[in-house]
Amino acid sequence: MKYASEDQKGPAAEQTAGPRSPAPERGGRAAHPTPSAHEEHEGTRNKVARSILDHGPSTAAELALRLELTQAAVRRHLDALAAEGVVEPREQRVYGARTRGRPAKVFALTDCGRDAFDQSYDQLAADALRWIAQTAGGGEMGEAAVAAFARARLAAQAEGYRQAVDGAEPEARAKALAEALTADGYAATARSAPNSQLGEQLCQHHCPVAHVAEQFPQLCEAETEVFSRLLGTHVQRLATIAHGDGVCTTFIPKAGHAAPKAGRPARRTNTKTTTASARTAGRKPA
Repeated sequence: MKYASEDQKGPAAEQTAGPRSPAPERGGRAAHPTPSAHEEHEGTRNKVARSILDHGPSTAAELALRLELTQAAVRRHLDALAAEGVVEPREQRVYGARTRGRPAKVFALTDCGRDAFDQSYDQLAADALRWIAQTAGGGEMGEAAVAAFARARLAAQAEGYRQAVDGAEPEARAKALAEALTADGYAATARSAPNSQLGEQLCQHHCPVAHVAEQFPQLCEAETEVFSRLLGTHVQRLATIAHGDGVCTTFIPKAGHAAPKAGRPARRTNTKTTTASARTAGRKPA
């Protein structure tokens, strides 16, 4: 078996390490850019992780054989992947009578490592919500059923946010809510509105359910209602990632000030209640 070893040195290593850099074209430029050493290492590590995904927990010897690398090279990549939390060593399960000696150590993907590969969670969630709507009878009854699910889903989250908000001074509640949202993966910030006299803006720079909320705006509506209850004031969604904006923006007015009108005429923004203003969140413009 011929190995593309990373441990060889000298001329032999040059012959097995991969293709040579292409001859430069006229003018001194290479015909094709060559990958850097870092990129090559990353590529090989991805192959190691992919091999474990395809074949299950594997020993370094098995990986070396499949990928045509030396065991020493594979172990270096496994050490790097383990440090990143992508793989973890385990004792190999033995079925039947055990032989003498210690069981071989195998490497398996962690949950984090599996998440790095393609997942279908968004499609699964959308299918589940669509089933809920159809089971409830479709139409307005179906939309109401999805809205009820969205509110129930946020109920547990809201309790954790309430502790953070209630423990903050009134002027710092938006910031406390932003920090609690960030802990849940929303990358949220709180800042003054363009006219600081009117209020603040709660900005969520990431939405873990954006693709599903694009189809089911009830998720955005329920979230906006939760913000209103937690902060003790009406709030208004001015933009959403699910709608195609770069950030979800919620306006939090100061006492005695009304929410400003959003810049897009397609959105209903001149509303009097939180529920009404949230109803357009996440919908595609006409």
